[in-house]
Amino acid sequence: MRTVFKKAVISPIQSAVALCIALTSTAFAQAQTADHEVTITAQPPSRVSGFDGVSSHDLPISVSGINRDTLQDIGAVRITDALRLDASVSDSYNLPAYWDKLSVRGFALDNRYNYRREGLPISAETLIPMENKERIELLKGTSGIQSGTSAPGGLVNYVVKRAPTDAEKTIRDVTFSYGAGNNRLAAADLGGRFGEATEFGYRFNVAHEDLDPYIRDTQGHRDLVALAMDWRIDARTRIEWEFEQSHHEQIGVNFYSLLGAGTNALPSPVDGTRNITRQPVSQPGVFDGLTSTLRLRQQLDNGWVWNTQYGTQHLRADDRLVYASGCDTAPTDRFCSNGNFQIHDYRSDNERRNSEAIQTELRGQMQWAGLEHNLKLSLMRHRQINRMPLTHSDNLLGTTNSVYGGLTPPNTPNNQTPTNTNISDYNTEFALNDQVRLTQKTTAWLGLRHTQLSRSSVQTDGSAAVQDTRGINTPWVALSHQITPRHTVYASYGYGLEAEVAPSLNNYTNAGQPLPVLRSTQREMGLKSQSAHTTWQATWFDITRPAIADAGINCAYNSAANTCTRQIDGQNHHQGIELSALTQVNAWDFSGSAMWLHAERDQATVQANLNGQRPINVPQTVVRGMAQYRFADTPGLRSGLRLSHEGQRNVTETGDIVLPAWTTLDATTHYDTRVNDLASSWTLAINNLTNKHYWRESPHQYGQYFLNPGAPRTLRIAVVFHL
Repeated sequence: MRTVFKKAVISPIQSAVALCIALTSTAFAQAQTADHEVTITAQPPSRVSGFDGVSSHDLPISVSGINRDTLQDIGAVRITDALRLDASVSDSYNLPAYWDKLSVRGFALDNRYNYRREGLPISAETLIPMENKERIELLKGTSGIQSGTSAPGGLVNYVVKRAPTDAEKTIRDVTFSYGAGNNRLAAADLGGRFGEATEFGYRFNVAHEDLDPYIRDTQGHRDLVALAMDWRIDARTRIEWEFEQSHHEQIGVNFYSLLGAGTNALPSPVDGTRNITRQPVSQPGVFDGLTSTLRLRQQLDNGWVWNTQYGTQHLRADDRLVYASGCDTAPTDRFCSNGNFQIHDYRSDNERRNSEAIQTELRGQMQWAGLEHNLKLSLMRHRQINRMPLTHSDNLLGTTNSVYGGLTPPNTPNNQTPTNTNISDYNTEFALNDQVRLTQKTTAWLGLRHTQLSRSSVQTDGSAAVQDTRGINTPWVALSHQITPRHTVYASYGYGLEAEVAPSLNNYTNAGQPLPVLRSTQREMGLKSQSAHTTWQATWFDITRPAIADAGINCAYNSAANTCTRQIDGQNHHQGIELSALTQVNAWDFSGSAMWLHAERDQATVQANLNGQRPINVPQTVVRGMAQYRFADTPGLRSGLRLSHEGQRNVTETGDIVLPAWTTLDATTHYDTRVNDLASSWTLAINNLTNKHYWRESPHQYGQYFLNPGAPRTLRIAVVFHL
């Protein structure tokens, strides 16, 4: 049974005033010394880099991390909330109530191959909760040395919360939050150690949220239960284990689209609160996940370390969405000029995606050829098995629906039950990383990964079977030099690889046949600086990736048999500069990042008209910034303002329609204090402070031009009690 909540009518200004009065009359009056203040510290070693134990400052690659305190401050409940702080990241067909899709350096991440949890590959074709995550790591650029096959944008790694290492420390945090909209969250985070020698540790997280966001008619709920434990068998041996089980159930939301043909075809006004495809028959999408890992860490002689870990992931989804599919007359890739659109009811129940990975690695230090080598050898076996229902339904509900509301059912039913595709992927990967100390200040970084992959797909009715087996190598090399104790310069060159096959449709002359390996390359140069109060980095990158096109007379989805050929057609070429900085000046904290990106298609022959054109939904400039002030007269009180700007982006392939640039401001106030001797952290956040109406992104998917409206002004109130 689905519970429906009525949306409370709350003014953000009234709520802000009410909270300020409450804080002033109670918490402020009882303020004591804050439990913690914001300080700038070195980033912990990045697990996603492939070079364990090396700090982010010393790595010759671009890695960013969002830690637990920041995740809590911004109220992140999904990865798009967290990584939106980084200028290299933007949305890529990011539907609300559906799994996250991100773009890094202008390339969309692959949800099947670009995500890790505790360093092991997982599928991100689900909604992954954040309450039990210690931090999020993002490696930018090609990731061939860290992952056998993946899209070139970057690699995301989820790091799970673990038991405290200090035997005297216990964690007893309870969180309550309200917003944005009428969402209501309750969560608990418990951790500690026990046993005669405190050899056992635990971290337990549980959360429940009633979902009724600012988008109307999208009610639902989500739950999380997670446990992480460790056993210090002795000083040299440790076993770690964790699992998380999540459930997310919510009515889906579909994007807007262009209105008819022409250069002024953006709908107006922008309303980010409407669910334009909600109908009485709409059913919530359901996403269940069970993920666990088991890890053995063994300290060997002479400083060598052996790690072996095994991870499993079991996902189940009822993928349901009432969606808009363009106009019933030409052009069909957008809505009609008057705002009408076709509406379909898509349902694919009991989709199952299972993933398993086992990895063993050995790392240590040795002297060879008069040089110091820090080596890591790893071997991993990974498989992903997707088992879909025999068919899914895709039924036409009406043809004269409108962005202004309404539904006219068709005269005759239009029931479609296409078959699905089952996929089986088996990968075996061997990797060797070597950090060679050439001089006291100069280091060479070498990496090579060999991947033996075997991928197969077959329609659920047994037709259109495809087999793709091949071995691929991804080398990587970098050189870093410490100019001063604070400054490090580096340069790197590496590969990334993707394996694709032509769609198993009868209109393709090469249906189901593997395409040549898509080999992306990246050159990168960077300068990093780190001191007690300031860190900054400047990076230049150049990424090329083969592009794919369909050659033929008519390559529409339902075109005649043997009329199209899927092939490589030129390349996508992205060059850019990234800047990031974090500094502390007296009571002020400043942080920010910016990316300038020149992205274009070139060397195409099939789609020669796209040469020199910017890809759809890729902004040229992105700027994120934050300023925060800590009040000396009221310890624990800090207020901040966060800016987010994304430049113009193409809505169509030739750029005849452009999405305007947008800028939003978010205001936050945090107060760490004690109330009746109980430590607590209070947060008041107002996102989109100026209530700007704007189009946030413009993806092109499934033959449709989509427009995603930005969120209006929303309020979030949260409190964490440290028991």
